[in-house]
Amino acid sequence: MEKIIGLIDAPFTPFYDNAEVNYEPIPAYAAMLAKNGLKGVFINGSSGEGYMLTEDERMKLAEAWIKAAPKGFKVIVHVGSCCVKSSHILAEHAHAIGAWGIGAMAPPFPKIGRVEELVNYCEEIAAGAPNLPFYYYHIPAFNGAFLPMVKFLEAVDGRIPNFAGIKYTYESLYEYNQCRMYKGGKFDMLHGQDETILPSLAQGGAQGGIGGTTNYNGNNLVGIIEAWKEGDIEKARELQNFSQDVINVICHYRGNIIGGKRIMKLIGLDLGKNRTPFQNMTDEEEAAMKNELEAINFFERCNKF
Repeated sequence: MEKIIGLIDAPFTPFYDNAEVNYEPIPAYAAMLAKNGLKGVFINGSSGEGYMLTEDERMKLAEAWIKAAPKGFKVIVHVGSCCVKSSHILAEHAHAIGAWGIGAMAPPFPKIGRVEELVNYCEEIAAGAPNLPFYYYHIPAFNGAFLPMVKFLEAVDGRIPNFAGIKYTYESLYEYNQCRMYKGGKFDMLHGQDETILPSLAQGGAQGGIGGTTNYNGNNLVGIIEAWKEGDIEKARELQNFSQDVINVICHYRGNIIGGKRIMKLIGLDLGKNRTPFQNMTDEEEAAMKNELEAINFFERCNKF
């Protein structure tokens, strides 16, 4: 099964002022991401407010992204849901419209507390698109599924034929590397934390990743990998440290889903506000965030259209 090389973006979902989905910016959005070195998108996940979208909206977004995708640009569809039957339907739809792959995080309710429960959940979803790569999205801070991922790989190995790997969004670089080394690197371990790309490269195996700050800082994050490959460790460090500076700013404004989405407006692509129950930024917060970004010369270095 093909392994992903390079960085995949986790895009935001555009909304109108009335909170209806706005599909119009997606072609320009896709073109901008590709121009800045991103290799595809993982849509309808946490950055995309996927759990606040209807089944129909998620399908229409998938169709819009696939239609807009440049040649060779991968579209992976997050199909996770609290209703596994909905997930199965979304997986079938993703396959029917030509998605490159599918993925799912553990549901926020009911909380999954055992590896076997998680395997059962993934197995039923993956069966909806048996010919597409299926990725488990490990982000326990969102759903409380603090489960051992090496044990998960052992349990899923040979049981789900189209299981491709894990989008690993957690702080344990040790566990990430243990998963990466499982059976000589059998599964695709996609690094999911933009703040630690360089140390994961130094461990010897991060070939691909999926990020959220890649929406507006992708060229710098791609640059970390390129500098590492060229043996320029000092440049890689500078780019990683700058990327952490950007993350430090958005952490002052409720993180990437809220603060990061508003940055898109500041760089020229207004994707609207967040859907309820997210607490949107005020105009005063936006101005303060802009000042913080200007202080680190972000707008000279951010993604360009």
